[in-house]
Amino acid sequence: MTASPGAGRNTAAPSAASSAIPYIERGTPAFWRASLALLFAGYATFSLLYCVQPLLPAFSQAFGVSPAQSSLALSFTTAALACAIFVAGFVSEGWSRRGMMTASLTLSSLLTLAVAFMPHWHTLLVLRTLEGIALGGVPAVAMAWLAEEMHPDGLGLSMGLYVGGTAIGGMAGRVITGICTDLFGWRVAVAVIGVLGLASMFAFRALLPPSRHFAPRSGLGFAHHRAALMRHFARPGLPVLFALGFVLMGSFVTLYNYIGYRLIAPPYNMSQAAIGAIFVVYLTGVVASPWSGRMADKFGRSPVLIAAIVLMLAGVVLTMFTSLGMIVAGICCLTIGFFAGHAVASGWVGRLAREAKGQAAALYLLAYYLGSSIMGSIGGHFWASLGWGGVAGLVAALLVAGLAGARRLRARERAGAA
Repeated sequence: MTASPGAGRNTAAPSAASSAIPYIERGTPAFWRASLALLFAGYATFSLLYCVQPLLPAFSQAFGVSPAQSSLALSFTTAALACAIFVAGFVSEGWSRRGMMTASLTLSSLLTLAVAFMPHWHTLLVLRTLEGIALGGVPAVAMAWLAEEMHPDGLGLSMGLYVGGTAIGGMAGRVITGICTDLFGWRVAVAVIGVLGLASMFAFRALLPPSRHFAPRSGLGFAHHRAALMRHFARPGLPVLFALGFVLMGSFVTLYNYIGYRLIAPPYNMSQAAIGAIFVVYLTGVVASPWSGRMADKFGRSPVLIAAIVLMLAGVVLTMFTSLGMIVAGICCLTIGFFAGHAVASGWVGRLAREAKGQAAALYLLAYYLGSSIMGSIGGHFWASLGWGGVAGLVAALLVAGLAGARRLRARERAGAA
């Protein structure tokens, strides 16, 4: 039975004897149970978070708001999530990992169900913001759990499987809402996602093994957290990884936010269900994430990260063509590159952070979701003034900056310093 957040606390750091406790080895039953549990957590997080993305045109029509205003249904959520993750990274050292993630998934699923019944635009935005806060207890804590419990030889694969779960969630959130919106309306679509989120929470709770290398600790004051924060920024390589989180997610969300507006308009005139079906390419992330994690374990992280960003750039270029086939191919390339790059970068954070891994993961994800929120909204102004060429140019410029950061990490890795 999972303890409540305040129960089972311990004022002392984990004893040295904890270092003798074996890690979860790749290929064991415990490895697959943990990976499946966190796959469910990743699925729920991304499906709840991004289920509104294909609905932005529907929101524009239903509430009479512009594309940039409609994007706030996602941007407010991701901005709140970024802040909540940052706080969660601090407080997670004193809470049960499993209990915190369970509470987060439960509350965010219930808030999604509530969104389905909101009659007013501003009320919907308030609930979506609260949902972002509620979701903050999952991503950083999940990354920290993996970094603490998994054997280093299998960390890349396990992190890839977790990110693969987010890919399934992102795909399901878009496809299910697209189909259900055409058949029953957007409110039913959002309600279905909320129910599936609750089901995923129960599966996660049943499957996740207990923590063996972490014990909640109380009495960690501001000075402790501030010192750990400064050490993360002083640790060579970590700030670059934080910046790459902003680049990867900002690029990905910006393109996905506005591709629907392009495809719903002439000459394509696609329905919500058809646009949602295109997002089945999210399934490529299910394969790309664990594969890239395994390749990073075998050949090094920076070559895989550089290749992922180059693939994303190629995808952006393909979306500039008018052929629907080329656009879909471009979305596919961008999706594969994003999930491959995120799997490598997020796993790398856990390896470089020597202490307070939950806080390090929170800093990465703070930048990651700020990228989604800031760039996702800025992209609306580029769409309104410059059309798709403006959106593609913005994303390409961001990825070029990310490529420069990845090359810096490559130089460190070659020198054996990262």
